[in-house]
Amino acid sequence: MQLIIVESPTKARTLSRFLGKDYRIEASMGHVRDLPKSALGVDVEHDFSPTYVIPRDKSKQVTMLKDAAKKAESIILATDPDREGEAIAFHVAELLKKKKLSRIVFHEITQNAIKEALEHPRELDFQLVDAQQARRVLDRLVGYKLSPLLWKKLSKRWLSAGRVQSVAVRLIVEREREIQKFASQEYWTIDGIFITAGERGGAGSLVFSSSATPIAHGARSDDGERLGGDAEKVKATSATPIEAQLISKDGVKYEKTLSYDLFDGKYTTTTSTINDKQLAIDIIGDLKSPFVVSAVDKKEVRRSPSAPYITSTLQQDAGRRLYFSAKKTMQIAQKLYEEGYITYHRTDSVNLAEKFIGEAREFLEKEYGKSYVPATPRRYKTKSKVAQEAHEAIRPTQVTVPSSGLSQNSEFNRDHLRLYDLIWKRAVASQAAEAVFDSTTIDITSSNGYLFETSGSVIKFDGYLRIIGRDSEERVIPDVSQGQSVSLQESMPLQHFTSPPPRYTEASLVKTLEEKGIGRPSTYAPIMSTIVDRQYVTRDEKKLLPTELGVAVTDFLVQYFPNILDLPFTAHLEDDLDAIANGEKAWVPVIRDFYTPFAQHLERTYDVADKVKLSEEKIDEKCPTCGHDLVIRTGRFGKFVACTNFPECTYTRQYGEKVDIKCPRCGGDIVVKKSKRGKKFYGCSNYPKCTFAAWKKEDIK
Repeated sequence: MQLIIVESPTKARTLSRFLGKDYRIEASMGHVRDLPKSALGVDVEHDFSPTYVIPRDKSKQVTMLKDAAKKAESIILATDPDREGEAIAFHVAELLKKKKLSRIVFHEITQNAIKEALEHPRELDFQLVDAQQARRVLDRLVGYKLSPLLWKKLSKRWLSAGRVQSVAVRLIVEREREIQKFASQEYWTIDGIFITAGERGGAGSLVFSSSATPIAHGARSDDGERLGGDAEKVKATSATPIEAQLISKDGVKYEKTLSYDLFDGKYTTTTSTINDKQLAIDIIGDLKSPFVVSAVDKKEVRRSPSAPYITSTLQQDAGRRLYFSAKKTMQIAQKLYEEGYITYHRTDSVNLAEKFIGEAREFLEKEYGKSYVPATPRRYKTKSKVAQEAHEAIRPTQVTVPSSGLSQNSEFNRDHLRLYDLIWKRAVASQAAEAVFDSTTIDITSSNGYLFETSGSVIKFDGYLRIIGRDSEERVIPDVSQGQSVSLQESMPLQHFTSPPPRYTEASLVKTLEEKGIGRPSTYAPIMSTIVDRQYVTRDEKKLLPTELGVAVTDFLVQYFPNILDLPFTAHLEDDLDAIANGEKAWVPVIRDFYTPFAQHLERTYDVADKVKLSEEKIDEKCPTCGHDLVIRTGRFGKFVACTNFPECTYTRQYGEKVDIKCPRCGGDIVVKKSKRGKKFYGCSNYPKCTFAAWKKEDIK
């Protein structure tokens, strides 16, 4: 009998469908050894040698694995195909102390993949083990050395500092500061409605709008001014209207670009230099007939499908389209992988197996026709410098099984089907033909040099959009020719205001971390969970907002440990870990180069850093126990109400932030609360007398 060891019972059950009675498959239930929780577990004096222990909750599982190993003729380690999986295999091997051990890897749990893996076993990859061990030691040194300093200086013994999580919080804090200091600027754009038939000409009528949406005919402005307009008359004519925007005067464009330095971010916004209402009126008054179609640019535009998902892009799309957190996305993907429906979900490679490419092309031809299959197979190149976590993108294991094929599996709910549908469509569409559009751009010029422009496109051939669906509406442009005269029927000045950079969502934060080389596929979801659980960040719907505590911790670390929160420095460490995995560097020197100056700086900071005092918000209440003032404080599980006479008085109660809504059952105040799992909901302040609760504000009726 051969013993195969995997991580989870689900994965073991799936493998058992493909293997006979000659195999016994057991699960390690994750890591079987780890650094101790109660101690540093790293000997900094002796090459950072780690001390591993068996977690208490894994002792029975380890005993079972040892007993099974004694009865086995050989042992096969079949943990996940990444650094963490390699480390788990290493620790299992260390505990079992068996000479006849082999390692197999597969990126999908299918009969062919398992057979192929069993036919090609290998030795443990100690370069991957060293890379994972280096990450674990590095994060332990930062967390266990830096966190006690935060406890002392911020007087909160549950705080933690993490090498990557602290950078993520800093991004959120800096973005919030940009938003707070942002000064909105007014600007105007001018739209014109032209027609290609009729006798009317001139500058046309005028319709004002104080927003980005034109005001209807006959409306009034904020100051009561009656605003004219002939929109209904235009509709009544037989002419085809052309709506175009004013672009320039004598070749000088009415626009400027505002940029924001958010850690060398890419946020920019383009606004019109028409910055007040009177200037817009003056420009419209200066428009001179005749108006002529000065250019017509018709061309065929081809759009290629996106690459199949990697971990980060899957988390981003699941966040935007399905409103899943990164943690939820990975939990669902884990289930889909272990049940054998998708390939391994922790990957930064966009490569696809040749077998899948061939099957996808056959499927596309059969289902949609030859025109939907490109002449040559479509292959994608990984953008990152290294793609170490796995060697294939996330894709379905069977191209012929869409999401409807999973509905009979009792293990899956609606969310499993929705995420699988995203993965299936993205992977299949990546091998489909380009979408083809007929694009038209029209320039309309006045006699005195004003240029209006409009553009639109219609789908000529949907290609890959047939699989994923259309992501935008078609815009049909009237058929006109260069030199043709048109009449201006309406002028619409539209008022706008510049907007600050948007707050991060989990999806956009993952994208930023990936772009800057911070973290790796297996780390994104834990980062998101940790920064929220530690009260450094809160979620407001999908937006991530820093708490006062998050700001205080960030400012402290930036002041005293600028390297820890420096993006290039953190990205460089990730590159070092990749170099270890590639065998280009040894892990001990990498850790030493980081730790030696870090430890020296840490010791000095204990002496020179002042304590950080977090503000306490007073409330207009007295303590019912001792009569002192009550304040709002932040604890490990969020905000709470406490007595200022602490420690003499230990009165506390749960804090619920009031919202401007009354309870529909009893008329009490509705407050924001948190469930046992940390999820925000709205409940009645009169609980437990009133048990009204709702997940969303709009559900309070």
